[in-house]
Amino acid sequence: MPPLQNPDIDIECDVAVIGAGTAGLAAERSARRAGARTLLIDDCFAGTTCASVGCMPSKLLIAAAKTAHSIGLSTQFGIRLGNVTIDGKAVMERVRALRDAFVASALESINGLPEEAKLKGWATFISGDSFAVNGQTIHAKSVVIATGSRPSIPKMFDGMKNILTNETVFEIDELPPSLAVVGAGPLGLELAQAFSRLGVDVTVFDQGDTVSALKDDNVATSLRTLLEREFAIHLNVNINASQSGETIDISWSGASAGRKRFTHVLVAAGRLPNLGGLGLANTGLELDDHGTPLFDRQTMQCGKSSIFIAGDCDAELPVLHEASAEGAIAGNNAARFPDVRPSNRSTPLAITFTDPPSASIGEPAGENTIVGMSDFSDQGRAKVEARNAGLIRIYADNEGRLTGATIAAPEGEHFAHLIAWAVEDHLTAMQLLEKPFYHPTYEEGLRSALKQICEQTRLPFGQDRDAGSSPGV
Repeated sequence: MPPLQNPDIDIECDVAVIGAGTAGLAAERSARRAGARTLLIDDCFAGTTCASVGCMPSKLLIAAAKTAHSIGLSTQFGIRLGNVTIDGKAVMERVRALRDAFVASALESINGLPEEAKLKGWATFISGDSFAVNGQTIHAKSVVIATGSRPSIPKMFDGMKNILTNETVFEIDELPPSLAVVGAGPLGLELAQAFSRLGVDVTVFDQGDTVSALKDDNVATSLRTLLEREFAIHLNVNINASQSGETIDISWSGASAGRKRFTHVLVAAGRLPNLGGLGLANTGLELDDHGTPLFDRQTMQCGKSSIFIAGDCDAELPVLHEASAEGAIAGNNAARFPDVRPSNRSTPLAITFTDPPSASIGEPAGENTIVGMSDFSDQGRAKVEARNAGLIRIYADNEGRLTGATIAAPEGEHFAHLIAWAVEDHLTAMQLLEKPFYHPTYEEGLRSALKQICEQTRLPFGQDRDAGSSPGV
């Protein structure tokens, strides 16, 4: 870096990025690609949330659970196995071993940066363009805040033993005998089903009235019914917890009531922006009621300032691909400041990896939305695989253009991508029906929903197109 211009400043840079997670790494890359001198700051450089305590270790646990569950279903196909045992210690050892490999991969990009381009420590703003780290004063032309989020833990669990979050649950040596899961959102349900399929006695509690953050009541009800075949779910309840020796007593009341003892509690009650200690009050930024800076999601700029924000700390869309996109937008604009340019954001897409997977795509259904539904209880390929359950509801405008969907059906993550791409390309239901559908596949299950949209919007079938259905579609 060039010589310092101000003797009161220890380090100068064009763009400082606070946080080395998915969003922060994307922001640093983007700013550097735009020609900026960057400085990446993090308190521990431990790897991304996804690799270390999020997406990847949870999917490793889900993969083990899927294998155990499939063995249990083998008799449906005339395949009878002997006694099957689950080695909980081996399950968790594999989760950690492969998790550590994913973390190591994530750290490679950080380790590849020059030493002068990274600084270990916690940043506290002194003003809108300067902050302190480890007693040093840093001045940056622009700043990207990408500090991520942390688990929200109700005070009732303070001081209790065996309270787990996504940041600690993968460190347990053995599978717990019993587990209360507080939170029926995506993370809570994924881990609840995984532990249940691995032989853990699981019960889920939530104050809300839906599962997996689904906004379509029909699909949410379908998913809840399917999941309750494997473990109990109590919605619209308040809970109280008390330590009883090495176990925890949970009592609940509301839509249902009861009391049960658990060896462990997994708190999956959401995540909070990790903004404490940043000294945002010194920046002059306008903050919302929760202390999060107000920002423009097309530019990721906070007000008209030289400060940008990206990733889970902005409390908007806490998923990896959005964090990556936001980081790239924020880094590019930080490097170009004050020449800030809006970017097109992709169609909203959120997936929960339960079985069946659930997903929300695009805009939720409104008062004037056209809806087509596919029921997978009688879908041909799903029956072949003994996975015939679930719903897909596709939304369209009055001209039949797809606007979104809610899914809880086998292969749901693949359906979600297909529909998201169709929404992004402004395709109509008829344009999708004109695409090839191989038989017998899960994808054929979309045809009934798409046909219903066509019927309601009077989109005509071509004379040379088959308006009927093949057996098992």
